[in-house]
Order: sequence, then C-alpha cells, then structure tokens
Amino acid sequence: MPKNVLFIMCDQLRWDYLSCYGHPSLHTPNIDRLASMGVRFTQAYAQSTICGPSRMSFYTGRYVRSHGSTWNGFPLKAGEPTLGDHLRPLGVRTALVGKTHMKADYAGMERLGISPDTDLGVLVSECGFEPYERDDGLHPDGPYDQSSPYNDYLTSVGYPGKNPWNEWANAAEVDGELISGWYLRSAKYPARVEEIHSETPYMTRRAIDFIKETGDQSWCLHLSFIKPHWPYIAPAPYHALYRKEDILPIVRSEVERRNPHPILEQFMKSEVSQSFSDEHIRETVIPAYMGLVKQIDDQIGLLLDWLETNSYLENTLIVFTSDHGDYLGDHWLGEKEMFHDASVRIPLIVYDPSEAADSTRGGVSDLLVEAIDLAPTFLEFFGSEPRQHILEGRSLLPVLHDRMPLESWRDVVISEYDYSMRPARINLNVPIEDARMIMAYDGRWKYIMVESFRSMLFDLKNDPEELHDLGADDDYKSVFLKMERSIFEWSRRHHSRVTVSDSRIEETWDKEKSLGILIGCWDKEHN
Repeated sequence: MPKNVLFIMCDQLRWDYLSCYGHPSLHTPNIDRLASMGVRFTQAYAQSTICGPSRMSFYTGRYVRSHGSTWNGFPLKAGEPTLGDHLRPLGVRTALVGKTHMKADYAGMERLGISPDTDLGVLVSECGFEPYERDDGLHPDGPYDQSSPYNDYLTSVGYPGKNPWNEWANAAEVDGELISGWYLRSAKYPARVEEIHSETPYMTRRAIDFIKETGDQSWCLHLSFIKPHWPYIAPAPYHALYRKEDILPIVRSEVERRNPHPILEQFMKSEVSQSFSDEHIRETVIPAYMGLVKQIDDQIGLLLDWLETNSYLENTLIVFTSDHGDYLGDHWLGEKEMFHDASVRIPLIVYDPSEAADSTRGGVSDLLVEAIDLAPTFLEFFGSEPRQHILEGRSLLPVLHDRMPLESWRDVVISEYDYSMRPARINLNVPIEDARMIMAYDGRWKYIMVESFRSMLFDLKNDPEELHDLGADDDYKSVFLKMERSIFEWSRRHHSRVTVSDSRIEETWDKEKSLGILIGCWDKEHN
C-alpha cells in the first residue's frame, strides 16, 4: 500500500483558538480527534509572521534568509529546491488545493529558458506543486491568481457577477444593500453564499477529488485552507455560533503603550491595530473568526471520516498547522507581523500511521519545533535519505517514534521579519537593508534583534503574556549576550551550498591523487 502525506494548513489560525490547545468555548472535536491520533506540539513556531515568507519556509524547509522570499509577492527564486522537487523523484505526486501565496520568478525563468506554459514551467511557477486547484483567496483580481477556479465554480452554481468570490462568498446583504466583507462591520452578518458553496467546504471536496483521482500512486497533497484569514465573514450558521462572551480575554496592558519600542509603536498606530484596540470592533469580528475556525473543524471531520472509510488512515501521514497567528487586539495590535506568541506561535498536530508511532499517540510534545521541520519529516516518511545540505529543519519522525534523545534537539527557534514594505520603515527613516528583525526563543527568553534600534526581550517564564519588554533594562545584559550568540551561531551555519551533499564531500575529499591531480608533489624517483 503506497504511503501518502496530507499536509493541511489554515491561514492566520492562532494556536490557542482550538479546544485541544485550551480554548474553553470554541470546541473543535475533529481537530482534537486528530490530536488524539498523533502528537500535538505546544511550542511550534513559524519562520516568519507574514504569509508569503512563512509559507516559502514550509515549502522549502529553509529559513527566510536562505530562500530569500522575504515579503508577500517577492518571488521565490527559480531553482530554489521545494517539496515537489524532493518528492517527485521518489514517485510522489505532489499537489496543491488552495493557497500558497507564491509569486513566480518569471525573470529568472526567462533567463534560464524555462517557459511558464511547459510542465516544468508550471512547477517552477507554483512553488513545486502541481496546481490541482490554486486559489489564494485574497485578491482574485490581483497579483497572485491568473484565474480563479473557485470563481468559476460559484458562477456554475448560480452566483452571478464579475467576481462572485468578492460579491457572494465574502460579502453580506442587509436590507437589500450589498456590504463588502472587507469592512470589519460586516463580520456580524452571514456571507451571501450558502455554506456548502463557501470556500472551506469547496476546498475539502476538491481535496477528496484529488485523492480519488490519484489512485494507487503515492501522493503529498497540500490542502491549504484560505480561512480564517480576513475578510472576516462566515456563512450561516457559522456567523452566529459565538458571542462576545466566548472570546478569549484580551492580552494587553497600558504598560505596553507608555514607552514602547519604536517599531512596536509604529505598528500600534496602524489602522488595523487601532481598529482591533476598539472593544466593540473586537466583539464584532472575533465571533466570526471563531465561526470560520468551527467550519474548518467540521470539514476536517468530514475529511477524516472519508479517509477512514476508504482506508487511507492506514498509510497517510497527516499534518494540521497554520502559517502564522492573528493578534485580534492582543498587545494593542491587529494582523500579525510582530513576534508575540499570538502571531508567531502556530498549532501543529502530526499523525503518523506507522506502528512505530503507537507509543506516542495522543501525546503532547513541548520540544521547540519550527515550520521547516515538516519538509524533512515528509522526506523521511517516504524513505528518502536526509538532505541536510539543503533542508535546514529536522525530521519529527524520531519524536513521533519516541527515539529522539532530548539533549540532541535544538535549543533555540528562529523567526524573521522584513518590514521594508511597511510605513514603519518610512516613518522611522530606516534604510531598506536595515528594515529587518530576527527572533530567537529558547523556551524562556524571547529575544528580538532589531537593526538600527535596541533589541526587545521577554521572559516567558515570569511574564507568559509578554507584557513587559526588558530590552532597555541593563540588568539583563547577560541574557542579551546569550541570545545574540545564538543568533550569531545560527547565521554562520551553511545555507548556500545546496548542490553538494555532506556525504558527497565525505566520498570525494581525498580523491585528488587517485585521479592523477598531483598538487605540490616532488617526484622523488627522479631526484
């Protein structure tokens, strides 16, 4: 029976908005079911706190500094190895249903003579995935989608208009007036589209279509849900399942606004942060956000039932995760982008069907895990040799199989953020090359190195809500030095030698003389 991987990702799903992670009123029994089948990781972190760079790290198994796609719409360079490049030689059909936020490097493809309309060109353009159903769900008239199959589907089932995604799936109708889902005030109304035709159920059905079509070939399917990312608008009945009483208590303090770090202050001033600092707006939006999460959970249940009925749970590794979180008003912020746990920490559940994983089923791991760990996990699951000269993450299979010596695991997780495209750079007069931050977190100390400014520091042992920035306190100089050293050690690691493996170096380092290459030798026989 061939092995398969189902790689499920939500967009902008906070780690703590699932009942298996402790949410008291947002019950997600189907995602909890998956957690009971596998391992739930409590300290998993994204490599960046914005969609594009984070996803490119998931898909390449490499840090942002390595793959270079540092912002949404910044192309992943042609030739950067991806999951598809690693898995296809193993006979694994690697496909996408949903979002990637990938922007193709057309200039690089042209330089290399790769036409976008060839099979190879499509794979290079689509982050290495076969685009079974590409739909980024953000800007159907914008830069990421050349076409929208979901729009075509909506048209075919009776939703007219130039852009039914925008006019039906992400809009409301109140007293005969069409209200765009882009406006936060719309979150309390149901989307115009029937629930069965909304984005999440549609993508779930397309995932099942792919599995049915693939037959006996091994596959890796990336099912990438567009929600609960904004527009925050849910179809009935999900729009009305939750009330303001169901919202998690807000995590913020006036202390954070008294003398904030200059970068944090700039993001606090943004329109989205100002909106989510308004309690009325939060109480309008977050119930819709929760409804979208609940809809995802219901669809996960349908998908798991289908997989079980058709015997796929016996041979399919399943991952459930998110590309980053959502502040939802915590820390006086909206959106994501900074490094508080609300933004950078992600849910991660991994189910391995093999007998070797039986001892850890239903378990919880507190190990420091990174998004880049999934790519090497998938490769090991399919029986590939490790590719440590390319992949910078670590396979999770030893953790799932309870054979990982804890002392050999990583001590620090890294995340990066490039804010050169944000007003903060202009307002603070920061050069483009300096508009970047690096987070290092060791399980207690969260240290954020900021070019051109002082660093930020949070003690999550004594301040788990991250309300007190210790970065200006000289009493913590020894911690600063320790965390700076961890970033320095990380930055010095090999990340550009991707064409020659370590094993190849071991095999060939001393072969020069056997090949007749005699450098510096004196011919002693003819002295």
